[in-house]
Amino acid sequence: MKRLALIAVLVVLAGLGLVLALPHLGGMGDDGTVATYQVRPDRFVRRVDAEGNLEAVQATKVSAPPSVRNPLKIAWLALDGSRVDRDEVVIRFDPTDLEKKRDDGMQDRATADSRMRQTEVSEGAALDNLERDASAAVLELEHSREFQSKDPRIFPRLEIIESEIDGRLATQRKEHAEGQHEIRTDLAQLAIDLLQIDRRKATIEIETAKSDLHNLEVRAPHDGIFMLVENWSGPPQVGMTVWGSQPIAEIPDLETMKAKVFVLEADAGGLQPGLEAEVTIEAHPERSYKATVKSVDTLAQRRSYRTPVQYFGVELELHETDAKLMKPGQRVRARLTLEELDGVLSVPRQAIFQQDGKPIVYVRSGSGFEARAVEVGSTGLGRVVIAAGLEPGERIALRDPTVPLSSPSDTPGGEAGAGATLGAVP
Repeated sequence: MKRLALIAVLVVLAGLGLVLALPHLGGMGDDGTVATYQVRPDRFVRRVDAEGNLEAVQATKVSAPPSVRNPLKIAWLALDGSRVDRDEVVIRFDPTDLEKKRDDGMQDRATADSRMRQTEVSEGAALDNLERDASAAVLELEHSREFQSKDPRIFPRLEIIESEIDGRLATQRKEHAEGQHEIRTDLAQLAIDLLQIDRRKATIEIETAKSDLHNLEVRAPHDGIFMLVENWSGPPQVGMTVWGSQPIAEIPDLETMKAKVFVLEADAGGLQPGLEAEVTIEAHPERSYKATVKSVDTLAQRRSYRTPVQYFGVELELHETDAKLMKPGQRVRARLTLEELDGVLSVPRQAIFQQDGKPIVYVRSGSGFEARAVEVGSTGLGRVVIAAGLEPGERIALRDPTVPLSSPSDTPGGEAGAGATLGAVP
């Protein structure tokens, strides 16, 4: 008997709770299972969340020396985020490669000097030999002319002919010796000129290496915080090779800060400069800062080559800078207000259905519901603006009243009927 009495009390209490809950459901269908929503003018706000980092509005770039014409390897870096003073060394480069270039240049120059001396000696000896040959040919020619047999009354004809041949041969030997001397002189000068070019090249290598060796330390241009500059491969690190003028770090001005955040491409509809935003520093979530969208990237891009998701980069101009709390590189969260509409009719997203490819709602009519086509406007997280088709005060169903509650379409994975819930409002 006690058990029956307890069951009766529970049944009464359950019925009482159902009666008390009816006003909060806003209305029921004929079968008592369809909750409704009363349409009324309200304020519609569409916001999107984004994450990013703080940056300085102005920063002095710290780059590899622009005068350096050779690749440099980073040997030491100041700590990222550390405070530095003016003229303090913040970057050092490895001198090994430059010292090797200098030593190789000195060796090449010494080799060129040695070959020039060797060429001068060998070519000088060859020219001396050619000069002696030419002198001997001249003497032979003079002797031939002086003692040439010409008188046919004294010398036989054959001897006269031989004497003429000897004269012509002496003349040709003299001309050949002089020609060889001239050609050998030109070749010797050409060889020396080529060696001088090699020597000048080696000298240039030496001077360049010596000049670069004097620029292996980079100093801070002013007081501030040393911040490494990231690129597609990550931040600079020891052992990395850089070229002249390549940015490595920056020293920001901490008086004025900005936020660089990233908005998912799918959530960026209506994103444009001038919109309002609120920024919260993750390390200090107790306070938020007002901001305005200053610029939006033209194209969505990946934040990492490992992830195919694309984002729009957004620069936020902060209305104030708290120098005590804000530091470059701090992670921030931002909430951007994309749209604000006053006095519009907005309904829950689950109250919108599709029929023949068009959005509809089920409006309470007497003791039942009627399907009515509507024109949807802006959409937000869980809310949809109705541009036309509904009037204030009307009640709409929050589920399809044409489908019994026990229908498979009301269970996950069930087949949807003609009034399927709108999956994505255009």
